[in-house]
Amino acid sequence: MTTSDWMDLLLAILGGAIRVGTPFLFVSLGECLTEKSGRINLGLEGVLVFSAMAGFGGAYLSSSAWVGVLVAGACGALLALLHGLLCSLPRVSDIATGIALMLLGSGLAFYFGKPLIQPQAPQIPSLVLGAWSSSPQVQSALSINALFPLGVLLAGLMAWGFGNTRWGLVVRMAGDSSDAARALGYSVNGVRIAATTAGGFIAGLGGASLSLYYPGSWNEGLSSGQGLIAVALVIFARWSPWRCLGAALLFGGAGAIGPALQSIGVSGGYYLFNAVPYALTLAILIATCSPSRAVKGAPMELNVSR
Repeated sequence: MTTSDWMDLLLAILGGAIRVGTPFLFVSLGECLTEKSGRINLGLEGVLVFSAMAGFGGAYLSSSAWVGVLVAGACGALLALLHGLLCSLPRVSDIATGIALMLLGSGLAFYFGKPLIQPQAPQIPSLVLGAWSSSPQVQSALSINALFPLGVLLAGLMAWGFGNTRWGLVVRMAGDSSDAARALGYSVNGVRIAATTAGGFIAGLGGASLSLYYPGSWNEGLSSGQGLIAVALVIFARWSPWRCLGAALLFGGAGAIGPALQSIGVSGGYYLFNAVPYALTLAILIATCSPSRAVKGAPMELNVSR
């Protein structure tokens, strides 16, 4: 390949990292908030699929993409609230409940989403940041999802909030020592339900990004396991919102390699490159989830058997 081809490839991967990474960003931030409180939500795949369907339906019926975004967030919060309430019951496993929630969310999305497969809904607008350049490749790479800056801002607010606010301290305390939180008069279940619900709303915004921006339609295979990948992504990011941003772009860039190569005429191994995010997830789990050592930065309550 020529130097120009390499530049086009890098720009295509950069643009793809933002497009593909935006859902990862919101889902990982939602899971980061949930796990900081000491609860894990493996049902995020169901939350993501259901919110993508609901957001698409809301945008289609209202003729407004932003109404669809709010509907997606609300539906994600509703499913996550159910998870939080169930996990607050005695002798209920977070893991088993999360798997049940994943199946419930996916089933509801597939059932109610049948009439939405063909119609077109209004799309989330793009922010054109490359107008200064005459290069179509630069303009395409810098035409970004309008939700992406919101995700960056949210990552910053969460990082600041965990370290500098009372609610951030309470969430972290519930995740690190439930006994300490109770001793100070806080309801651990209440904190975890609130954090799980808020995390579901944030993850729902990722679902809206899937169905209303990229790929921008509703179908039953829309998520491709991104909700489950986000759980590994949070571990990789060591429960840091800023690192979740970097990890989301990394995963987004990995997912964009195949389409980027195809855009410059390299079609060999296309499906192999599409498997890169899943291989990366497996590598991260192998590298970080060693039974012989604790994962640095993990909320201590995640290690407690319930």
